[in-house]
Amino acid sequence: MMNKQDIFQTIIDNKEAIKNFGVNEIGLFGSYIRNEQTSKSDIDLLVDYDKEKISLKNYMGFCFLMDELFADTKVEVVTKNGLSKFIGPYILKEVEYVKI
Repeated sequence: MMNKQDIFQTIIDNKEAIKNFGVNEIGLFGSYIRNEQTSKSDIDLLVDYDKEKISLKNYMGFCFLMDELFADTKVEVVTKNGLSKFIGPYILKEVEYVKI
């Protein structure tokens, strides 16, 4: 089963492709950060985009790339701007960012 380091390494190994979609910050949160993942866990990513490159096309392209890279695991992508004011603070407390 995959762990946090595996996810981070996959992101680092594909950072150029990720940057092509305008992503300037990517973080992991949820069960993989808390080391509580199971075979049914999804990968929860928090992303932030370059203001000049944010678009539906880039968002969807990034999501498709993540689905391709983590083919055996569902990936949930949330943007910083899309965080709920109720749940967002909890996500921001536990998120760990990957340097890309």
